[in-house]
Amino acid sequence: MAGAGARFYRKRNESAGLSPVFTPASERGYLVGISLSAGHRRRIFHEHHASSHDFETGSVYVRNFADDYRADLQGRFDFLLVEIAPSFFDNATDERVGRRVTGLECVTGMHDPVLANLARAVAPTLARPHEASTLFIDQMGMAIGTYLAEQYGGATLPSRRRIRRLSRQHEARAKEMLLSSLDGKLSIGDIALACSLSRSYFSRSFQETTGETPHQWLMKQRVEMACGLLAQGAQPLADIAVDCGFADQSHFTRVFTQHLGTPPGTWRRLNA
Repeated sequence: MAGAGARFYRKRNESAGLSPVFTPASERGYLVGISLSAGHRRRIFHEHHASSHDFETGSVYVRNFADDYRADLQGRFDFLLVEIAPSFFDNATDERVGRRVTGLECVTGMHDPVLANLARAVAPTLARPHEASTLFIDQMGMAIGTYLAEQYGGATLPSRRRIRRLSRQHEARAKEMLLSSLDGKLSIGDIALACSLSRSYFSRSFQETTGETPHQWLMKQRVEMACGLLAQGAQPLADIAVDCGFADQSHFTRVFTQHLGTPPGTWRRLNA
């Protein structure tokens, strides 16, 4: 999946044996690996030496694609991989006060609970890509990229946090565009462009204004719309799922239950 300058992958290996890998240098930016399981070990070969690293759940690595990468991977592993394009840091730091980020510190095997939590949020979507919302992917790409810039790139935050709110015109325009694309396929960049704002400024301002990210706000609207249709009568759940922008009935049931604590069929019997 890809969004907001980041590409997400899931890479697993069930073999307990040794797996040598080699990746030639390129200009693709940076690769961040977040371990979703324990028991993996890798030996990395540098120009004049080699280093060994153990990975537990929540261990991460950050490496620069500009360097050749040669390693021996030992044992089973399960990684969420995030590829960060070089252009991301220009877009993410253009509104910050302080030093601009030109690269990331490369680390291997370091525990990072923040990236681990973000990886756990993304991983289920990779298992069901047909349900993937562009808004959600954009949101997670921006969240991970901004965190990397701050923690591994030395980005400095403003000394005073400015509260940014959308104008009434921009708020109305953004909500109108979100509702016009209930399936969430509209990107944050599309809405920001329509409001003549940068992606990062729009995303932060929308959350300051509404208390929710664009994806969260849209999901809430979809569930409320579904409640209205459920209360009207006996329209099949599969049809309601389509009308409200869900991938299918199972996707609708899962999201509805997460928001209201009860499946849509049960909710209709209690409220119709």
